Amino acid sequence: MSFATLTNIATALFCAAVLVQSVRMMRSLKAVKDGALTQVVEALDKSTAQARAVLSEMKATLGSECIANARLVEEARALREELGVMIGIADASAERIVHASTAASGRQYADQQSEDEGALAGAGQPA
Repeated sequence: MSFATLTNIATALFCAAVLVQSVRMMRSLKAVKDGALTQVVEALDKSTAQARAVLSEMKATLGSECIANARLVEEARALREELGVMIGIADASAERIVHASTAASGRQYADQQSEDEGALAGAGQPA
């Protein structure tokens, strides 16, 4: 077989494939022409109507629930601010308690040291 014969066979196969595809496309166009297109359009209209109904329900639900959620968020923010103030007061009180206890233990230590020095000084004197 020569190269020319091979190319002729390949061209014939491609032509047969084009004929088969043309027949398939003609059948598809005939189905659309006979009424399949109207069925598709009706199905699309029905699904569009359902989608609109769902969207309107979602708008109504979100409209009412968003307002309630906004109120809750504002109440939570007010509570957060109030708790922040309370925490600040508690921190200040704790710091004062720590300073007072440190000062008291320092005074107690100083008093004990002076007593120990006084006892040592009194023990060193002859009676």
